[in-house]
Amino acid sequence: MTTPLLLSIALHLGVVVVLFAGSLFSPSAPKVMEIQLDAPLSEEVLPNEEIVQAATVDKAKVEQQLAAIEAAEQQRKDEIAELERRAAEAKRQREAEQQRQRELEAQQRAERERLEREKDSALRQQREAERKAAEAEQRRKAEEEAARKAEAERKRREEEARRLEEERKRKEAEERARAERERQLQEQLAREREQRAAARARAVQSEVGKYTSLIQATIQRNLITHPSMRGKECRVNIRLASSGFVISVTNLGGDPAVCKATENAVFKAGSLPVSDNPEVFNQLKDINLTVAPEFD
Repeated sequence: MTTPLLLSIALHLGVVVVLFAGSLFSPSAPKVMEIQLDAPLSEEVLPNEEIVQAATVDKAKVEQQLAAIEAAEQQRKDEIAELERRAAEAKRQREAEQQRQRELEAQQRAERERLEREKDSALRQQREAERKAAEAEQRRKAEEEAARKAEAERKRREEEARRLEEERKRKEAEERARAERERQLQEQLAREREQRAAARARAVQSEVGKYTSLIQATIQRNLITHPSMRGKECRVNIRLASSGFVISVTNLGGDPAVCKATENAVFKAGSLPVSDNPEVFNQLKDINLTVAPEFD
């Protein structure tokens, strides 16, 4: 504990003791009244007066001591206030120093950041300059390469055009030769087809004639004649199945007796000769015939 605080405690304890003692020696009002009523004034009262005087003197001392205590307390408070003021001032100065230190650090940090930014900016500018120089060099090389490629492409196109022209001429010559060969071949094929068609037509007509004759012969074999039919004839239409079976006989005009005899002869035969060749059969399946009775 501090010295001013110990002194304050001691003074307060002294005041309490003095006041307690004063109360012991001070007569109460009722007791004084009893003394005055019951006994006459005598020498025995003198000690009480002395006590009162002593108490008065002690009270003055107490008041003096209290004043001293209060003065000491006030001094202590003043000292504490001074200490607090000094502490506050020291705190203010410390905080001001801390603030100044913070501001200095902030300035130093800002300066470092500024220098760093300037350094970064210089590096960026340097890199940008290097990048632009590299791009310019790259463009120059690219332009040179493009010019070289363009020249090579021009020569290639010229060579390609020359080659294509030669190829075109060669192909045109080949195409003309091929077309001529094709024309000649087609002409030959056409002639051969015509010849084959003509030969086939002749063969078909020959077959048609042959089977027409066979049909006529079959009808004549089955035809029942009469001398009255001599020099007479009948035109008929005969429709045949692929097997030669007679489907129908139609009278197209002529001597009635000959026509009737012809119809009977066809149905009597039932089936007439036909060719297996479809082309020949096509001309026989629906055939018109002129039948004239034959006489020996």
